[in-house]
Parts: sequence; C-alpha cells; structure tokens
Amino acid sequence: MPNDFNQQVIDEFRANEGRVGGMFEGAPLVLLTTTGAKSGRSTTSPVMYLKDDDRYVVVASNAGGDAHPAWYHNLRATPAATAEIGRETFTVRAEIAEGEERDRLYARMVAVQPTFAEYQAKTSRRIPVVVLRRTSAAGKP
Repeated sequence: MPNDFNQQVIDEFRANEGRVGGMFEGAPLVLLTTTGAKSGRSTTSPVMYLKDDDRYVVVASNAGGDAHPAWYHNLRATPAATAEIGRETFTVRAEIAEGEERDRLYARMVAVQPTFAEYQAKTSRRIPVVVLRRTSAAGKP
C-alpha cells in the first residue's frame, strides 16, 4: 500500500492525465506498478523518468536513503511491470543498467534533475539505474 504522499501523487496523476503539481510539477513522471517480491501484491509508485530513445530510464534513488526503494527490489524479483505515462498504460520489462551505460544514464538524469546528484552524495550505496522497455502497445488506464 503506498504511503499517503505517494497516494496523493498517484490520484492527482490519474485525475489530470499524468500532470501533477507541487514538488513534481513539470517533472516527467511514470506510475510504475510492480509485483511485490515478498507479498506478491501489486504496488504502484510514482517515479521520475528519462526518455532514452524508445526506452524509459528510472533511478532507484530513494531520495538518497541507504536502502533501495521497494519498487527496485520488486523489479529485480519480477522484471515485468506496468507503466502509466500521461494517458497511456503499457507493460514494460525492467533491466538493470550496468557500467558505462549506468553512468551515462545517471549523468543524463542529473543534468535534467540536479537533485539526483545530491541523492548520490547522501548515500554510500551506488544508486541503481533501471531501463524499462515497452512490451505492449499503449492503451487507456
């Protein structure tokens, strides 16, 4: 179950065709629905994304916390997920970016949203970068 803040963002996103205000105003957001690694339940998380050709890139920053976000653990256990961007809903398959590709994509995310540099500075863990590849045609939520 998402926390109250995430639920408010999710509700606003769905009510406004993917647009939200507040701290995420103007930011590209994806609602990522994953299968719980332990619970097996579907969980939706709002996550900033970066478009990379036909792929979507998300960063498991957890706001610089020392633990990976739950959605990252879920994708490692079950790489199939659902993404909502704007009015589109489609399935994706997650791949963990490694090495040079990870570094290049993280640097692109920092260039778009400098807060991600602060998140990396706050934690000793190497923040993972996840690439989402579309596996189905777009549809309505």
